[in-house]
Amino acid sequence: MQGNAEAGRCRDLPGQIVLVLQGGGALGSYQAGVYQALHEAGIEPDWVIGTSIGAINASLIAGNAPENRLARLKEFWKRMEQTPLRTGVPGFDDKLAYWSTVTGGIPGFFRPNPLAHAGESYPLGADRAGYYSTAPLETTLRELVDFGLANRGAPRLTVGAAHVGTSRMRYFDSRDGELTVKHVMASGALPPAFPAVRIDGELYWDGGILSNSPTEAVFDDNPRRDSLIFSVHLWNPAGAEPTTMGEVLTRHKDVQYSSRIASQIERQQQAHRLRHVINQLAARLPASERDDPAVRDLIGYGCSTRMHVVRLLAPQLDRETHTKDIDFSPSGIMRRWDAGYAHTRSVLMRAPWTGEFDPLSGVVLHEHIDEMPLAAE
Repeated sequence: MQGNAEAGRCRDLPGQIVLVLQGGGALGSYQAGVYQALHEAGIEPDWVIGTSIGAINASLIAGNAPENRLARLKEFWKRMEQTPLRTGVPGFDDKLAYWSTVTGGIPGFFRPNPLAHAGESYPLGADRAGYYSTAPLETTLRELVDFGLANRGAPRLTVGAAHVGTSRMRYFDSRDGELTVKHVMASGALPPAFPAVRIDGELYWDGGILSNSPTEAVFDDNPRRDSLIFSVHLWNPAGAEPTTMGEVLTRHKDVQYSSRIASQIERQQQAHRLRHVINQLAARLPASERDDPAVRDLIGYGCSTRMHVVRLLAPQLDRETHTKDIDFSPSGIMRRWDAGYAHTRSVLMRAPWTGEFDPLSGVVLHEHIDEMPLAAE
């Protein structure tokens, strides 16, 4: 239960609550821990945005009543657990777990597609061209998510997917149209493992191949609103120099899927600062000047909104490798969930969005990065 001090800090929140969930397979249990801490603090998101596993977690939140959301998240992640045989040899057990998932899939998520091994030129069809079938995921989502509820906009739901034909990012938004289980599956259709998903006649892949950190959807929203954004990251943007091939593979994946979030934030901070500058300049103009149509058009580029971005980063587990995103072991899921819960409780206690800030700062970044690796069991 929350203490009175924490509850008091959470009462006055600076705008709409936005939960932004990155893609990362099994690492996504960290996001569920983040939501649990928010839920227990009485903070429910007004808007949930996700890519890949982030889209799945987002749909579980938006597609259930607040009192059922945590139970649905727990049920989903329980179904994801993969418990391989154990030999007591850590290195060998890790490989055994990996090959168990690769060869057998995850019940409730994906299963092998034998025809994918019939040859690179075998005509599978655009809707089945993947090493696995995600039909089990569709069944799971239909059982755990009420898409009628998800489309009511409380909270608003947005999922990102990559258009196969044009290489463009597409954000499907419940504010603009009805979302279905296919939209969530498209957001998680990572090639070549999973086949593309067809929506309105067009094929889509996992949005993470273009933008795995969909915070941009908040920055580009129209109209912009004051926001407190919990941006939940699963891949480490910073890391040591790799010295082995295993470390190279691990670091490459982190770099690939951390999605240049630091540079995105920096650009948004610059852009929003300029919008605030325009507002300040407009306030100094006499009314006669502000009423000029040309001047009004220029003033329209200004903005007075402020967005606080709380950046939460999943920890690194001991002996973690490039296969960490398919570590669906019960212990891996539990440790990441617990870390998300602990990190978010710590942030809520500090409430870094309170206090005085530069009036020209439209985007304020608050970091919570746990650099200590969690010991493996």
